[in-house]
Amino acid sequence: MIRILRDHGFLQAGASGSHRKWRHPVTGKQVIVAYHRGRVLPLGTMRSIIEGSGIGPSEWSK
Repeated sequence: MIRILRDHGFLQAGASGSHRKWRHPVTGKQVIVAYHRGRVLPLGTMRSIIEGSGIGPSEWSK
């Protein structure tokens, strides 16, 4: 998930505990990604990140 955000121009804008804030410098869109090594993100959390990023669904399935 983080790799896709980086590939689309998102930059890490901050962190608090296990949560990382990612912001796109051009669009201003911002998403928060929980980082728990070895754990799968819940489906609702993934959907929220996908919708908040503005990256099309076809880009996430690659």
